[in-house]
Amino acid sequence: LSAGVCCCCAALRPRYKRLVDNIFPEDPKDGLVKADMEKLTFYAVSAPEKLDRIGAYLAERLSRDVVRHRYGYVLIAMEALDQLLMACHSQSIKPFVESFLHMVAKLLESGEPKLQILGTNSFVKFANIEEDTPSYHRRYDFFVSRFSAMCHSCDPDPEIQNGIRIAGIRGIQGVVRKAVNDELRATIWEPQHMDKIVPSLLFNMHKIEDVDSRTGPPSSPAAGVKEENPSVLAENCFRELLGRATYGNMNNAVRPVFAHLDHHRLWDPNEFAVSCFKIIMYSIQAQYSHHVIQEILGHLDVRKRDSPRVRAGIIQVLLEAVAIAAKGSIGPTVLEVFNTLLKHLRISVDFELGDRRSSAGSGTLSTSSKESDERIVQNAIIQTIGFFGSNLPDYQRSEIMMFIMSKVPVLGTTSKSLDPSNLGDLGTRRIQIMLLRSLLMVTSGYKGTTISNALPAPFLDPLLSPSLMEDSELRQLVLEILHNLIDRHDNRAKLRGIRIIPDVSDLKIKRDKISRQDVSFMKKHGQQLYRHIYLGCKEEDNVQKNFELLFTSLALTTIELANEEVVIDLIRLAIALQDIAIINEDNLPMFNRCGVMALVAAYLNFLSQMIAVPAFCQHVSKVIETRSVEAAYFLPETIFKDKCDLPKSLEKDEKDLFFLTNKIAESLGGSGYNVERLSVPYVPQVTDEDRLSRRKSIVDTVSIQVDILSGNGSEDKIDNTEEITFEALKKAIDNNGLEEQEKEKRRLVIEKFQKAPFEEIAAQCETKANMLHDRLAQILELTIRPPPSPSGTMTITSGHAHYHSVPVYEMKFPDLCVY
Repeated sequence: LSAGVCCCCAALRPRYKRLVDNIFPEDPKDGLVKADMEKLTFYAVSAPEKLDRIGAYLAERLSRDVVRHRYGYVLIAMEALDQLLMACHSQSIKPFVESFLHMVAKLLESGEPKLQILGTNSFVKFANIEEDTPSYHRRYDFFVSRFSAMCHSCDPDPEIQNGIRIAGIRGIQGVVRKAVNDELRATIWEPQHMDKIVPSLLFNMHKIEDVDSRTGPPSSPAAGVKEENPSVLAENCFRELLGRATYGNMNNAVRPVFAHLDHHRLWDPNEFAVSCFKIIMYSIQAQYSHHVIQEILGHLDVRKRDSPRVRAGIIQVLLEAVAIAAKGSIGPTVLEVFNTLLKHLRISVDFELGDRRSSAGSGTLSTSSKESDERIVQNAIIQTIGFFGSNLPDYQRSEIMMFIMSKVPVLGTTSKSLDPSNLGDLGTRRIQIMLLRSLLMVTSGYKGTTISNALPAPFLDPLLSPSLMEDSELRQLVLEILHNLIDRHDNRAKLRGIRIIPDVSDLKIKRDKISRQDVSFMKKHGQQLYRHIYLGCKEEDNVQKNFELLFTSLALTTIELANEEVVIDLIRLAIALQDIAIINEDNLPMFNRCGVMALVAAYLNFLSQMIAVPAFCQHVSKVIETRSVEAAYFLPETIFKDKCDLPKSLEKDEKDLFFLTNKIAESLGGSGYNVERLSVPYVPQVTDEDRLSRRKSIVDTVSIQVDILSGNGSEDKIDNTEEITFEALKKAIDNNGLEEQEKEKRRLVIEKFQKAPFEEIAAQCETKANMLHDRLAQILELTIRPPPSPSGTMTITSGHAHYHSVPVYEMKFPDLCVY
């Protein structure tokens, strides 16, 4: 009877329940009843309005089986749900999905690893289904939290731990795919979700990486094995997540990376941080690269008070990021990158000098380590600046060169540069060297179409200023930067080292015809280049590298910029350098004097072969041969040896050892060169750069009170004997009326002192002074009462020479005194 009642009750149950019950066998080991599952699937497809009830009933049975630990029936229920999901795509599937997600949540909440993995697999299958319409009300907060927790599984059994972590990563991957496909981007990219997803993926990437690093480099696994590796799976998921990021949510995906690296102290060492940001830069869309760079710069500002190694780790990450970003779109962050890096360069110098000052009297042993750590930071900044700049297009690189040069501090000036007032001389020098080193890297490989583009006037002037500093390293950096910009045909490597080149044609020098723009550049700025080479040879702290770089500068100028006029100027410069060593007005050490002589020999040997004038080559070769026998210390192969016997004195009358201007002029004149200017000795221009660089001026005092006439003709003599009257004297001291004339007079006088031979200037000054003295004496005898003693003197000076003194007398005219 009871059986009959049960049959009747069963017959009265809804059909969908009967179909669901029939798919469960008596023994769960037999698995899903396939024939009844086909009937259930056909019924669900035919009557989609019943899907929600089928799902609710399956969820009820599954919950009951989970509680009773009847895991066999749980597996059957989830298999049935998966098949129904794959078969049904009607709009009525939405309620069924809710039941399905409820059942997956039940499995994930259970403490049984098998059920958690089962629920994850079902969710991944569901994530791969494309629904017809998005479901805006559906949220995946629970699944994000649960899958993230599974990624951090610490089960004592390694196999179970590995399986749960893989399930968690695959679940996160499914959530990301489903959320994006459902157009719920704003939901999944919210910070509360990214703060769970991203660290979970990074945890697995780093955790397995630690194991690999301890056991050595892993062998190349098969594709199937690699899929079971949580590290590889997490990396793939991380790449996919970043690849789906858009403009509005990029920062939310990147910021948790910084939090993870900070929390686990992964900036020092920073191998994992570098690998993370390489993945980020290669995974995101190229136009969003500047977002990542801005985030790194912002984090560097946040951690500016951290240890040097942490800051160096962040800067190295920035280097890797900009190296990738420079190949694509970098957006508006170029100047921001350089501004931030220069700011941190200043901070690092402050820290280094502060540690040095604080421990000056304490004698602590940690000072050197702190300084070396700060040097690591500074080198990382320089490398980043240089690498970033060298990867920019030429038009942007020139702007960056100007920008960096404007930041180089110059003592005694106020500009937009890094303020050196609080750094002192040592700190200023450190920043100067580091900025020039970074500028050297930026200019590496730069190929300007014309020299005026590579060396515009606003860039050339501040660049050459440090070449006057009393610091050999600064001067070396300036010359190397000049080489990068001048050498447009990659000839510098062929000229490396200073030597007497037997045959220049063996070097296979590449050169083009000098363009009009280059000729114009040399007319405007050639004297600046000559001047800095000239003054660079006069520095006492020059070493072999300085002379090598000076030789390369002269050779590159000859190759790239020399026409006939420039060749004459370069020869005048070379003879003037030889005079530096012979006359030795600056009291240079003997090594420097011999080094300058060797430099001139090496350069004139190179120049004579480049212009190929036989008589010129013969004279140069003869001098070099004579030196090799009688004064080998005047040749670079000898003087720059480690042990070289220096002469005690340098005789000025040994003409055979010197390059003679008259013979050079004779040899070049026969080949059509205009050699008139060779008779005018080279004298460098006087500029304010001497004052800015704290060097002694070429002309210490230019106190000229008498106009020096430029000619020696009869007309000049007539003017010299012109009558001097009281009106003329009164007019001469009227400063307001003749201010402009006085300025022009001073300019002409200085120009004459720069270009005219010394003996001519001395003779004219003395003649002029004597004539004026005699003429004034004649006037004073007639109109002026001589005082008992002179009240002053008038001195005409040029350089350090005083030529004549004239007494100053008080005149009868009231409030008038003639000087």
